[in-house]
Amino acid sequence: MTLMVNSNIRLTKIEDISLLRDIEDSSGKRFLEIPSLAWIADDDAMSPETHLLYVSQSTSWVAEVDNQMVGFLCAESVDEDLHVWLLAVQLEWQGKGIGRQLMKTVIEHAHLNKFLSVTLTTFRDVPWNEPFYRALGFEIIDSEMIDSRLKKILDDEIQHGLPGDLRCAMQLLLSSKQE
Repeated sequence: MTLMVNSNIRLTKIEDISLLRDIEDSSGKRFLEIPSLAWIADDDAMSPETHLLYVSQSTSWVAEVDNQMVGFLCAESVDEDLHVWLLAVQLEWQGKGIGRQLMKTVIEHAHLNKFLSVTLTTFRDVPWNEPFYRALGFEIIDSEMIDSRLKKILDDEIQHGLPGDLRCAMQLLLSSKQE
C-alpha cells in the first residue's frame, strides 16, 4: 500500500517559475516505463513565459511537502470551461496523492468560479493519465462531440508528435446551462 502524503497547495508565485522546469522534467521520466512513449521524457518543458501567463491569471498551483515544491498544475479559463494544460509531480512523489490534491484544488476553483466544466487532453490507457482522471469523475468526450477548441488542441498535439490514436479529450461537467 502506498503512503499518501498531505501537501500544501497554493497559487504559484512568479518566483516559483524557475523551479517548475525541474519538476516537469522529473515528472516526464515516468514515460520511460512505456517504450513507445519514452521520448516524452526528453520533450521540451513549458516555457517560463507560458507559466507567467497562468500565474498572472491565478490558474497555476504548486504542491509543497515540507516547504519543497514537488508538483504543479497549470490551467486556463476558456469561455465557460477551465482547461488543464499540465499536471506534473516529481517522479519520486508520484502515487502519493499529490496529483489528486492538485486536481481537487482546480476542480474546487472551477466550482467556486462557476465554470461549466473542467477539460483536459491526455493519453488513453496510460495508468497515470486517462484512468487517473476517470477516477476523479472525468469522462472521455466522444470524437463526434468534441468542440472545435479541444479538437484544435488534439490536432496541435499530433503536430507536436503525440500519437493521435492514443490521445483523448476529457471533461468533468460541473453544472449545466439550464441551472
